[in-house]
Amino acid sequence: MKGPDKMNKHSPIKPPASLLERANEIYDFGAALRGPAADANVDQQPIEKPAAEPETAKAAVAPAIAPVAAPLPVRPATARGKLRAHIDREALRAANYIDPDGPVTGLSEEFRIVKRQLLLAARGGRGFDPIEHGERILICSANPNEGKTFCAVNLALSMATEKDNRVLLVDADFAKPSVLARLGIEGGRGLMDALADSAIDVEDLVIETDVNGLSVLPAGAQTNQDTEYLAAARTAAVLDQLTRHDPARIIIFDSPPALAASPASALALHVGQAVMVVHADVTTDSALRDALSLLSGCENIQLLLNRAKFSPTGRKFGNYYGYGA
Repeated sequence: MKGPDKMNKHSPIKPPASLLERANEIYDFGAALRGPAADANVDQQPIEKPAAEPETAKAAVAPAIAPVAAPLPVRPATARGKLRAHIDREALRAANYIDPDGPVTGLSEEFRIVKRQLLLAARGGRGFDPIEHGERILICSANPNEGKTFCAVNLALSMATEKDNRVLLVDADFAKPSVLARLGIEGGRGLMDALADSAIDVEDLVIETDVNGLSVLPAGAQTNQDTEYLAAARTAAVLDQLTRHDPARIIIFDSPPALAASPASALALHVGQAVMVVHADVTTDSALRDALSLLSGCENIQLLLNRAKFSPTGRKFGNYYGYGA
């Protein structure tokens, strides 16, 4: 079944060498993103975003600078009547997701490494300062069916086990939301409703789950103006409210594919980190360059190699605990 195997570096945070080496032995992502004129021997250097979009790139619809809005008032958490839901563990196991109550597996170990890099950028440590809005993480892909939702859900489940953080998983794929269905939760009002109606408090739409540390925010009502709402000043205020309400909260956005729908480029303006999920042997170099150019509003982008068929190093996480990967 599909699952993430590698991460390649796009931010100043140095990942564990094994993941970087495994990705670079399969794909020279650095050379692909920098273009043919770049130095081919800089695999471990931060990769700059393309200076200009490729000729085939779609025009980004988001503004160059995120609008600024006055912060919204935050009610105390004790004043809220939280929605609550049960996550279907059996459905997770059947679809090869991380089981919150299950044993350590190769998949859960891979996401432990992935989340550590993201948390280091979000919270700082080991000589690094936290990046601005690093607690907001966008999960994206160039095209549909490359595993972005699979990675977003598993990353959220993995981060929920952290002792010093809580996770809010936001379904921001407004046209084709699927996060709640993957978790076995019924949908309802969500982020788009809060963006469209100033009378709605977004915190009242957050659903607490029976997985300790994990909550979800549905996509909400479908609209033909999702990109316009995301580019409006209220979006910045709503997202700031989600962070100010709970400073320990990490927010993970499952966005639409960058080359299939425009909201991804608008969302990139509001996050501190982005993870581009790359389908091994399927995502093309040109699609990857095009997608990254559309996410130029985010300065810290990493690649997550998904559905790789083998490990060049022979590594099989999970065996140490007595379980096969």
